Amino acid sequence: MGGADRSRAQPSEIDHALGSTAMSDPTVIELWRYPVKSMLGERLESAHIGPHGIIGDRTWSLFDVESGTNLTARRRPELLLASARLAGTSVDGGVVITLPDGTETADDETLSGWIGRPVELRAAASGVTGTYETRRDENETGQWFRWEDPSGSFHDSSGTMVSLVSTATLRDWDRRRFRINVILDGDGEDDLVGRTVRLGGATLEVVNHIDRCVMTTRPQAAHGEEPALDRDLSVLRTINAERESVLGIGALVPGPGAVSIGDRLSSPEPT
Repeated sequence: MGGADRSRAQPSEIDHALGSTAMSDPTVIELWRYPVKSMLGERLESAHIGPHGIIGDRTWSLFDVESGTNLTARRRPELLLASARLAGTSVDGGVVITLPDGTETADDETLSGWIGRPVELRAAASGVTGTYETRRDENETGQWFRWEDPSGSFHDSSGTMVSLVSTATLRDWDRRRFRINVILDGDGEDDLVGRTVRLGGATLEVVNHIDRCVMTTRPQAAHGEEPALDRDLSVLRTINAERESVLGIGALVPGPGAVSIGDRLSSPEPT
């Protein structure tokens, strides 16, 4: 979340600019799944990573019936103030959305009342793409344009199915601002772009850095005992000035598998 994926052709330039260092035996300290696009998700102890990322991640979105688009926080910032979790132990059980007033629902009528226009909670499916809107300029004040996401999930692009970041890169920023799937201890993940890595039982091909946009600065939903986050314009200013506008890395999944808290990120064993 928060921006388009940086081209595969640029990693070495970005790594040099960021002054990254190689990671040493990084381990997973947090796992996150975000069932509904642009909403806060749920923290996990373990998960299965499939071709479209963590199972259940970005599996639903709110579809705007009148415009024919899948809503994101670019168009409707209030989505950042809601959260979502799987209703059961699998995606087959559906999803539960917690609205800012504490209401728990998956009902289209209730969600339409909250948004103020007709919406439908739709699940991703193979062969069916979502249609999104975004601004043409970095300040998100220009003309809106549309694009389609890859089928099978509601990720922003086909270039990132799993996102990762280190604690050093996050600094003291709250990870809720970035909707990252995997948080690692240590630093140096920028150097992994262009490499294949092993994460628990899954094999990941790290293909890009993740660009960040104005959504990282906006208010965010509370989570458990953690209070809601206020607007903070300094987040994006710092990322733009010190990190070439990127934070986190994106990966594809050539080898699905399970991952748990405490698993190491390592080079795959030779076959």
